[in-house]
Amino acid sequence: MSDVRRSLRIFCLAALLTSSLVDMPCAAQQAELPDAPQPQTTTATSSQGDKSWGKTHILWLIPNYRAEEASDVFHPLTTKEKFKLALNDSFDPSAFLIAGVVAGINMGQSQYPSLGEGAEGYAKYFGGAFADQAIGNFMTEAVLPTALHQDPRYFVKGSGGFWKRSGYAISREVVTRGDNGRNQFNASEIAGNAVAAGISNAYYPAADRALGKTANRWGQQLVLDTFFNVVKEFWPDVRQKVSGK
Repeated sequence: MSDVRRSLRIFCLAALLTSSLVDMPCAAQQAELPDAPQPQTTTATSSQGDKSWGKTHILWLIPNYRAEEASDVFHPLTTKEKFKLALNDSFDPSAFLIAGVVAGINMGQSQYPSLGEGAEGYAKYFGGAFADQAIGNFMTEAVLPTALHQDPRYFVKGSGGFWKRSGYAISREVVTRGDNGRNQFNASEIAGNAVAAGISNAYYPAADRALGKTANRWGQQLVLDTFFNVVKEFWPDVRQKVSGK
């Protein structure tokens, strides 16, 4: 579990860095905490399709289609919209770049020695990283949310101090909204990443299919998703400071 512990340390350092980039109070719109009043639910179409590049990409690079800043009125996603969300996150042009970076890191750490080295080894690492990314997205954003009637989006809280908002962001890893707008256990995220980690055994070498390796991939993904929840929470503040939008 050393990779998970390393990811946790990176998460803590990144959280401290983020706190220096944003003001403690923020004027963005508020999303619910577990004990907050439930939002009004309508059948109108989600505002996801109306977002600019800066809203759908953190640092104008990292795909951010799951973040919902306008959350005063809850608009449940249709099955088609959930799959479109997963498709956008998985095949956005920058998703290939991210997979390449992850592949380089994994190869540099010799995480899967049996994949080899050099250009051929990197190609295998890239294929594995991209598959992990895409399968995880479809499991947590489309397949399980549709089956369990849950909403895969991250609803930005947008108000309160840094630690309060960070706590809210971290809690979203285990708490999500159902299609009825009410809070419930985030089975789509927890179980979806577990299923994705299990599926990865189909394309990783036999030496890397042990239960410990699979659990490690699952744990790493949960830590990364939690970290990106915090990033999504504060990205509107940073974007406002940088571009005024």
